[in-house]
Amino acid sequence: MDSNKITDKVSVAPQIAVNDIETIKAAGFKAIICNRPDGEGADQPTFEEIQKAAREAGLEAAYVPVQSGKVTDKNVEEFGAALKELPRPVLAYCRTGTRSATLWSLHEAVKRPLPEILAATKSAGYDMNGVARRIANGGRTPTETGDAKYDVVIVGAGAGGIATASSLISRKSDLSVAIIDPSDVHYYQPGWTFVGGGVFQARDTAKTMASLIPQGVKWINAAVAAFEPKNNAVILDGCRVIKYDRLVVAPGLKLDWDAVEGLSDTLGRNGVTSNYRYDLAPYTWQLVQEMKEGCALFTQPPMPIKCAGAPQKAMYLSADAWYRRGVLKDIDVQFMNAGGVLFGVKEYVPALMEYVKKYDATLNFFQNLVSVDGDAKKATFKVAKPDTEPEMVTVDFDMMHVCPPQTAPDFIRVSPLADAAGWVDVDQATLRHKTFDNIWSLGDVMNAPNAKTMAAARKQAPTVAENICADIDGGSPVAQYDGYGSCPLTVERGKIVLAEFGYGGALKPSFPKFVIDGTKPSRAAWFLKEKMLPSIYWQGMLKGKEWMAKPEDLKVETAK
Repeated sequence: MDSNKITDKVSVAPQIAVNDIETIKAAGFKAIICNRPDGEGADQPTFEEIQKAAREAGLEAAYVPVQSGKVTDKNVEEFGAALKELPRPVLAYCRTGTRSATLWSLHEAVKRPLPEILAATKSAGYDMNGVARRIANGGRTPTETGDAKYDVVIVGAGAGGIATASSLISRKSDLSVAIIDPSDVHYYQPGWTFVGGGVFQARDTAKTMASLIPQGVKWINAAVAAFEPKNNAVILDGCRVIKYDRLVVAPGLKLDWDAVEGLSDTLGRNGVTSNYRYDLAPYTWQLVQEMKEGCALFTQPPMPIKCAGAPQKAMYLSADAWYRRGVLKDIDVQFMNAGGVLFGVKEYVPALMEYVKKYDATLNFFQNLVSVDGDAKKATFKVAKPDTEPEMVTVDFDMMHVCPPQTAPDFIRVSPLADAAGWVDVDQATLRHKTFDNIWSLGDVMNAPNAKTMAAARKQAPTVAENICADIDGGSPVAQYDGYGSCPLTVERGKIVLAEFGYGGALKPSFPKFVIDGTKPSRAAWFLKEKMLPSIYWQGMLKGKEWMAKPEDLKVETAK
């Protein structure tokens, strides 16, 4: 007898037999719910037989039969009534367990968010995406018609989403395009490193979302609850349904602060900060200015993360400020990296190592932050070096800059669009979904093996727009993305190592070496980052101006 745990109080199972009752009791269950009608299969015991055996074992049993493939609203009410009356934990069963999992999902719809329900049932081995719309509708059967329909729907109004919308409209001005995003403010996130380094003001990195949505594009100010790709539908919180001909998925990723025990409770105080949040980046600079001695930790979690160089950028700019003030000699700078290398593209490492030596920073590899005691100013790391047993190490700190663990958003991870790791599953060249031909993805949420940076999205948006337009015209994909990403590594105030690379770590410099040699610290690269890139972002990328980002023609291999 196999039972599949959904919560501590409810598990589901395929058809059980009378001789399973003692096993069920031994597993700690106190009640059984039968969701399979009698007589559905020749080999199934009747409910009366199951109930008799259950009572003899001291278990309670309830009969809530559901016709296969037809879970009604009344069935859900009856299941809920049974759960209310029976002692927990409860084991519900049907032929495969699917009807029982469906009943639980629809019953819980008024209490739990949709992504949580989908995640719980998925971990138990049941895919509830087929009833996602009903779950979003509070468990009740919704209408099957959409509330609105567009030629192209874009999920996410970040850098990738808005840039794609602008690029589409510039190519086909008569398209009906909608962007779905619940945020009222749009952030220039690459600027937060400079906020934490005292170069930018936080307010200069934010604009209202309404001011940035391209003219002629509908902004749907709502959160996505689920996808129904087979029905070309996006379900919003509250069960509104948006239909599409083509879909672009670009919601960014989730910063999982709660994955580190104690971190959320101490962020913004006790010397714990992060440039990965708008409201915390100014605190980074405050701490840097105030610090005169002690230990400063800079953490980096396992990949993937957005802007893989950002954790060490914070270290370099902080150490440079201490160096200029003459206090660096009294500050112990420690870089705590869950990975095994300083930077993933080896050509840039020598220049970075020169600054590691200049700032007398200690590099600690294979060290992943797992908990923080802010009041005591102690951080605990899991050290998992190759070929050694993992161990826990606790380090005292006076200041700690944290880069949080990062995942795909919950509504993406549990959707039919995700791969096994939870990222949107795309072809790495065309950025088209591998299963659903009318869906594309870009930015941090998709699974192409590129760096998750704004510069990557700047190249991806025209590629997606070009391929969608080709698809609308009845053609095959015409553009490809080469994995380009850029990481301006701010090694000191006034100099940057401009890392530019594509798939496989291939160098992809945008400028001749006599202008900017990306493998060496450069004032020209700093000028580009500080003075030019913000304007290129606000006035170029988000407005569909594809400066130095024109789509690359798709290379099609032909048989020889």
